[in-house]
Amino acid sequence: MNPVTVDVVLPCLNEAEALPWVLARVPAGWRALVVDNGSTDGSADIAAELGATVVHESRRGFGAACHAGLLVAESDVVCFCDCDASLDPGLLAPFAATVADGAADLVLGRRRPHGRGAWPVHARAGNLALSRMVRRRTGLNVRDLGPMRAARREALLGLELTDRRSGYPLQMVVRAADAGWRVREVDVPYLPRAGKSKVTGTWRGTWHAVRDMRRVLAEPSAGRPRAATGGRA
Repeated sequence: MNPVTVDVVLPCLNEAEALPWVLARVPAGWRALVVDNGSTDGSADIAAELGATVVHESRRGFGAACHAGLLVAESDVVCFCDCDASLDPGLLAPFAATVADGAADLVLGRRRPHGRGAWPVHARAGNLALSRMVRRRTGLNVRDLGPMRAARREALLGLELTDRRSGYPLQMVVRAADAGWRVREVDVPYLPRAGKSKVTGTWRGTWHAVRDMRRVLAEPSAGRPRAATGGRA
């Protein structure tokens, strides 16, 4: 697969400390789309200086940032990754290749903690509970709802994702399942992030994320456009 055909969306809110590490690990030839979601620490300037394409999204929310990046992306295959140095974007190369080769429609990274404090117990407990709900709702054997993933841009747009908060990654999986996509999960190391998490760094943040995701799970199932390759794993 020609790596130039891949855009990687990196939602960013005050990640000045992590950006050099993250952008240095984006595969050669890929376009890094750093979506600045209102940073006050100079993240946007740092990203631009390091060669990334900076997208500004004033509406706060993880989903708002991710979707803004998806709309700006031009490549056939689009990847997503957190911008806090907890996940290595270099590991996305086989994700993108799997999608480009037609072996899967959506590839997800299952986070496996490496290092003390990589995944706080409250955040892990919330993810475990939600993963069980997703398995019941979709029939997919997924064990994580992490942000690291790859899919075709046009197919993602066809899912008509509407959540602009913490439920965005979950809505992508649920609607992909409803559309009959083949979803594959791959283990990836999950490292201690740089700085404090805006979502799961506290019990309050975790509660808000779980609330957003429960709202997504309550959506009625609906038939949606299928991916070009079709089918479910």
